[in-house]
Order: sequence, then structure tokens, then C-alpha cells
Amino acid sequence: MIKKIISLIILCVFIWMIWSFSGRNHPLPLVDAQITEIQEINPSDSLDRSIVGIQPYMLASDYFSQAMFKEKMGIYLREAKKSNLIRKKSIVLFPEYIGTWLVLEGEKHSIATEETLQDAMTIMVVSNLFEFVKSLPAAADAKDKAAAAIFRMKARKMAKSYFSTFSELAIEYKTYIAAGSIILPGPGVENGNLVLDTDKPLYNASFIFGPDGKIVGSPILKAFPIESEQPFLATSDPLQIPTFDLPIGKTSLLICADSWYPEAYQTAKNENVEIILVPSYCTGNGTMEKLWQGYSGYPEPTGTELDDINQISERQAWEKYALPGKIKTTSAQVGMNVFLRGELWDLGTDGQPLVVSQGELLPVKAAEKAGIWSLNF
Repeated sequence: MIKKIISLIILCVFIWMIWSFSGRNHPLPLVDAQITEIQEINPSDSLDRSIVGIQPYMLASDYFSQAMFKEKMGIYLREAKKSNLIRKKSIVLFPEYIGTWLVLEGEKHSIATEETLQDAMTIMVVSNLFEFVKSLPAAADAKDKAAAAIFRMKARKMAKSYFSTFSELAIEYKTYIAAGSIILPGPGVENGNLVLDTDKPLYNASFIFGPDGKIVGSPILKAFPIESEQPFLATSDPLQIPTFDLPIGKTSLLICADSWYPEAYQTAKNENVEIILVPSYCTGNGTMEKLWQGYSGYPEPTGTELDDINQISERQAWEKYALPGKIKTTSAQVGMNVFLRGELWDLGTDGQPLVVSQGELLPVKAAEKAGIWSLNF
């Protein structure tokens, strides 16, 4: 009887292994950047500095290999270069979470066709069961232990692919790149390279790459994770958000929701930054035209008109309470906010660039899918 049970267990493990390893190396579809808009917002004339904002249109399948991810990021840079938007004093801005979905690299391709994120993550867990279980102890302090364990088990591979992609592209296009954001444990920088401390919490982190392929300065850690992030991401001190002395000028980068909070602008004020960059990800199709539900995960800061909640649209709230409104409290005269778009299970995406010059919100042409915008200054 015992032999039969052992044999059955061995058979089940064998079947699981076959299933787990199948479907990871099928041919991938051709990369399609789906660019529907390229706009130079204002003429360069004698202006020699620019921010080039990229609104990628991402599919889950774009993340199944580092080569495919790099190819897609490279298409956006190539098109920007062809349009003479990338110059000696430019910085290219990618949106929040552009690197986060590298958690899918090397996974079963069937994940891309699942209807919900929950279904996709369930397949990831079951097909990586032993690695997932090994990562659970490090996720013990997280409320959402499953999400934390998934990102921890893939962290080193994600970091390597993210760094390689943007480092190589920064060198190839000889430009600075504000590389959106990625979820990693204890992210740091040593000698311009991305390093991890897996004993530390998970953060939503951004990095700026220089034309030499090295990371400039320190990582930017999201200080105010939204409600959906808080169960597995740590907060950071908004007063520790770094600034960067770049050829385009002194620059600050605020990750998405941070741009809604006065505290996140304090260092920018103290150090007289000239440029503020904001990479964002807004979930839900059509969210921008729905009624604003108020701040997510934290009380509304002093100065928020509470009557605006459920009265103005999400888009109007972004314009009033995020970068376009808050930049006026600093010395910065130039800013850009770009959003991640695409088809990622049931998450939905929304948002178009918010571009500020001389304290004024500029009109831009909306992109149906992906787009590239350049602001000269």
C-alpha cells in the first residue's frame, strides 16, 4: 500500500514537472509598438533641452523574454530618434511599472491569455511551486504574502533584465533615461549598477540611467504606495527623494501618487529643481473621465477641497492636485507626467501625458494607444 502511495506521489510530481515546464518556450508574437501619435509639443527654435515622454502600449507577452522587452523599448527610442526628438540634452521618460511586469519573464505563455490578473498569478504560483514556497518566509511581514513571494522569487531575474535593457539602450541612443519603475526588494546602486538586498522590504523604485549605461545617483523609492500596493510594498521617507544634476538641469522624479503629496516636493523646493518628472500607471479603462474618489490609501492632505470628491473627474483631479497643480509650489518651470497603457488582463489602463511649461498645463494630442511627446525648453 505504501509503495502504491509513493508511486502515485512520484507520478503526480512527474506530471506536474511536465506541465510546469511546458509552454514556456513557444514562439512569441512579433513585437508591435502600436504607436499612434508622435508630437513635438513646441518648436525647438533655439531651445537645446528636451523631455521625451513615452507612453508605451504593453501586452503581457511583451515581458516573456528580456530580448522581446528590450526590442519593444528600443522601438520607442528609435522612433523618437528618427523624429529628431532625442538630442544631446534630452531625457527620455518611461511610465511607472514598465519594469514590474518583467515578473512574467520565462513564465508559461498561457498566462497572457488569462482573463484576470488573479488567474495569471495563480498559474505562476502553481507552475513555480517550490520557488514560491521558498520565498514565502521572506514575505511573512506582508499582508499580501502571495504577491510579495511572487516578486521576491523573481527579483534577481527582473533586476538583471531591467538593468540590462535600459543600460544598453541608454548607451545605444546616447541619452539619459528615466526608466519608469519596477518592484524590487531593497534596491540600491553600487558603482552605477543595480543591486538588491533581499532581506529588505519590497519597494516601487525608479532609476535614471546615463549615456554611459550606469545608473545616476540613488534609486527613487515611492513614498506613498496606493491602497492596492500597501499590502505588499513598503513606504519610504518623502524627504529622502533625491534630486539629480543632469545636463538638462536639476531634476526631481516623483513616482505616480507621490506627485499628489506636498511632502514629496519638499526636497525639490529646498534644492531649487528646474524639472519634475512623474512616471504613472492609472488602472481601469476610462478611469480619467469617472468621478474622482479622493486620495488612495492616505488621508487627503491639507489644502484638498473635500467637496471635489465625487464632483470632479479623475482627470480634473490629476490636473488640480498632482503635478500641474503642485509644481507651482516649487521653482520648477518644466514638468511631464506619462502613463503606462496596454492590455494587461482585467486591470485596464488610462491616462494621457500631463505637460507643464512655465507653470502652465499645455495641450497635447492624445494617443489612442502608444505615443511619444517632446517638450523643448
